[in-house]
Amino acid sequence: MFRLVLFDIDGTLIRTGGAGVRAFGSVFEEVFGHSTGTEKIHFAGRTDSSLVREMLENHNMAATRENIDRFFARYERWLRHWLTELGGHICPGVEVFMQHCVERSSPPVIGLLTGNVRAGARIKLEHFGIWERFAMGAFGDDHEDRNELAVIAWQRGREHLGNGLGAEEILVVGDTPRDVACARHIGAKVVGVTTGGATRDELAATKPDWLVNDLSELSW
Repeated sequence: MFRLVLFDIDGTLIRTGGAGVRAFGSVFEEVFGHSTGTEKIHFAGRTDSSLVREMLENHNMAATRENIDRFFARYERWLRHWLTELGGHICPGVEVFMQHCVERSSPPVIGLLTGNVRAGARIKLEHFGIWERFAMGAFGDDHEDRNELAVIAWQRGREHLGNGLGAEEILVVGDTPRDVACARHIGAKVVGVTTGGATRDELAATKPDWLVNDLSELSW
């Protein structure tokens, strides 16, 4: 029985039509004057802070706390703009699966394990009307390393439940090999879903416990 279910956001819960990438590019151009900030950057499964660091280093700029803070000071405005412009949707099967979770006799805590900074996660999920469904989470501004975010999520899950929480009682749901890796880092079970940033073959190579085309294929 799983007592904590942790969801990735982009490609797992929602598709934004590229709003996050466009927002990153717009912020980088506005704040640092470069229109090529997102070129050669692979976004899937990454933390927002590591992405900004790479963008700065690619343009021979110091990845200081000051520069990273300058970036995120403008990020929320641009993210809201591009979400409105590009639309997007909740991924297939998400709402049905989450409803199954809450209808269980002993429902698990529903949380987030995402590379998005907390403000970005909230903006994205509020845009689709599902932010309030998540009781807790670990976010990209908690740590730059995705695997360490899994450790933080486990700690916060224990605090939320108020008693012991074994790794085998945690289920991570994600759409990239990095999601599988961070689940394995803490010994959690993991579902790979092909609605986002990786192909079925790419996910299969990481050997998730379950591999589905969308979350409607899962049942308790």
